Amino acid sequence: MSETRSETVRETGPGGTGADRSRGSGLALAVIATAQLMVVLDATIVNVALPHMQKALGFSGANLEWVVNAYALTFGGLLLLGGRAGDLLGRRKMFITGLLLFSAASLVGGFADSQGFLLAARAIQGIGAAITAPAALSLITTTFAEGPARNKAMGVYASMSVAGGAIGLLAGGLLTTYASWRWVLFVNAPIGLVVALAASRVLTETPRLRGRFDLPGAITGTVGIAALVYGLSSAATSPNGVSHWGDAKVVVSFVVSAVLLVAFVFTETRSPHALLPLPLLRDRNRSGAYLIFAGAGTAIFGMFFFLTLFLQTVWGYSAIKTGFAYMPFTVAVLTASGTAAQLVPKVGPRPLLLAGSVVSTGGLFWMSRLAEHSSYAGGVLGPTMLAGVGIGLLFVPSSLTALSGVAESDSGVASSLLNTGQQVGGSMGLAVLGTVAWTIVANQFHAQADPIRAYATGFARGLLADSGIALLTLVVAIVAIRVKRSDLAGAPHAKPVHAEPA
Repeated sequence: MSETRSETVRETGPGGTGADRSRGSGLALAVIATAQLMVVLDATIVNVALPHMQKALGFSGANLEWVVNAYALTFGGLLLLGGRAGDLLGRRKMFITGLLLFSAASLVGGFADSQGFLLAARAIQGIGAAITAPAALSLITTTFAEGPARNKAMGVYASMSVAGGAIGLLAGGLLTTYASWRWVLFVNAPIGLVVALAASRVLTETPRLRGRFDLPGAITGTVGIAALVYGLSSAATSPNGVSHWGDAKVVVSFVVSAVLLVAFVFTETRSPHALLPLPLLRDRNRSGAYLIFAGAGTAIFGMFFFLTLFLQTVWGYSAIKTGFAYMPFTVAVLTASGTAAQLVPKVGPRPLLLAGSVVSTGGLFWMSRLAEHSSYAGGVLGPTMLAGVGIGLLFVPSSLTALSGVAESDSGVASSLLNTGQQVGGSMGLAVLGTVAWTIVANQFHAQADPIRAYATGFARGLLADSGIALLTLVVAIVAIRVKRSDLAGAPHAKPVHAEPA
């Protein structure tokens, strides 16, 4: 019954038939894409404002990083729970709820007059994002049928997911320079409210899955992932070259995470209401697509981190100039994502995944040749455009492959796995890459007196290691991906991977 109802929704859409249906689908996609853009750009838009927040609220260097980590911790830790909440309670309802919570926390955070006030607001923002992000992606799968319509929609979604980071850098630079650091938070409130109101009009509610929450799975999975993100966020070698991988809090976090995640898997194999139905991961194409998405997301996290530091520390770029430096990358991502959406029905996802892995790896490797005397045209423009093309070619087919053939009743949790992989993979990648880069910087400081060269060398080595992560996506694509062009052309409805008890 639920599948029949949903098929009717996809055929008629919120706007009726013909031109009205097309306009309704376009509005629905605009709402979903805007929400995803808000969630993604929040990390980088806040990064630009960190020095201003530190000065205004008196953060220490160690505490300042928690303005970012508080958001990442709740966002990454609660994604699985947020995805299943959409399946059980209705995706439009949870999409709107998450948006309103995210926007309200942003507004409150903008008025923060103490460190604790701001960190609490950032954590609540992460909760809102964890509800919104999987609901947004699963709404694409329930609004647009497999085939050309979904391919186009996924191209727009992927563009926002990748380009949002660069847009955040530019927006953060403009707001902090010409307004105040508080506006990087305030700006979310009116946009979120408008999008939430629009969502109530242009998005159709999905059928609720009968069942109940898997409480043991929710506790072990959520706390296990949160402990992992916390440990990774605390583990990276600091700028003075001191390693924290052996710190007591890091070791305890990893041990707790390992125990809880093992318990989570054990629980999910026996629960009739599993938070994560493990049969979803038995498909090699889907599991491979999740790994590729996580690897590509990690590569992007690393590029933004090291290239931004390089531009501002080594070349002395302002926040605004740094944001504009990423614009060619944004254009490349948008163009490649749109092209990938058009090519998937013609060549299938595997050739695009192979090409995207090679091109993104090449772009990051070229970027790792940066030195203090390099020019923007020769050292940044070409590599970022090449990396943007590669990432744009990766995100669309990996997303489509991961969600292809997934029953509507599981689309929320299947979508949340993509976002979880990106967030946890990004945290893991930055911990490892940061250790590489800051260790090199510290060694260079001991070996020579030139700090600019030390920073340039360390950041370039970080980018080199980042290209290695991008290379792993090629290995996964070669070994795991066997999906064919016809598999994404409009497959019949899949059956839920677990029962739906009355």
